[in-house]
Amino acid sequence: MKGIITAVLIGFVLFGLSLLTFSYQHATLIGLVAFLVTLWTNEAMPLGAVSILPILLFPSFSILDTNAVTANYSKSIIFLFLGGFMLAIAIEKTGLHKYFSAKLLSFFPKTSTGIIYALAVTSAFLSSVLSNTTITLMLMPIALFLSDNTRLKVRFLLATAYGASVGGILTPIGTPPNLILMGFLEDHHLPSLAFGEWMLLMLPVVILMLLIMPWILAQGVENENVEDINDSIPQLTGTQKRLYFIVAVLAFVLLTNTFFKQIFGFSLNEKLILLSFGLLMFVPQIG
Repeated sequence: MKGIITAVLIGFVLFGLSLLTFSYQHATLIGLVAFLVTLWTNEAMPLGAVSILPILLFPSFSILDTNAVTANYSKSIIFLFLGGFMLAIAIEKTGLHKYFSAKLLSFFPKTSTGIIYALAVTSAFLSSVLSNTTITLMLMPIALFLSDNTRLKVRFLLATAYGASVGGILTPIGTPPNLILMGFLEDHHLPSLAFGEWMLLMLPVVILMLLIMPWILAQGVENENVEDINDSIPQLTGTQKRLYFIVAVLAFVLLTNTFFKQIFGFSLNEKLILLSFGLLMFVPQIG
């Protein structure tokens, strides 16, 4: 953290000195470059994270717009996925997804039908922001543990796999094909969907699929009791609590941003929102 504070101070000093000679915009650019060079030099943050900071800083300080900056890296839509991917990796690395899955599963009846619904809903919820494959692999041991009945195990596994596929369409970052559509809309200058707007459109479809798919899987299955998983809910560590807070704030910001777009006609750039929250993972004592 000291290295970051040092970089900020050096940036402010050079910004102030540059105002004596250059315009405000040029002085701002000099201050930002000094800030970035200092971070590269003292390695207060990983070099890869520092190299992405111009995508956030230059549009924020009116140096260049987002598309002009991201064009030097890749297609701008990629950074929507990158920000979500950073958060997904952080959730997986800290084990917060295990807490979410155990907590969600504990809300459903401890019967075969209840667990089929529980696994489908839990898998769908988590795969809306995490990798479908990761979620399926994570929930697979739980699905196999819950019953000794082979037929039930197969249906539990199918509920997990199908739920992950269903959840992938819930958010723009849920699965890469969603980003292909977002990129198409952007490239052809068509109206894009905000994060919340996408969710509002997809939510009825997801709910309908999560009602029908588990019901089909539950047909012909005896409604026997299964293992109780309440005792397996892990306690949150300090790092997990910080990440939980960051994810909650991000969800609030994205939903609020959608509200502002619909009511007031303006909103923040969601690529920058996701990328900035993703980069928080690299700040000491925060991420």
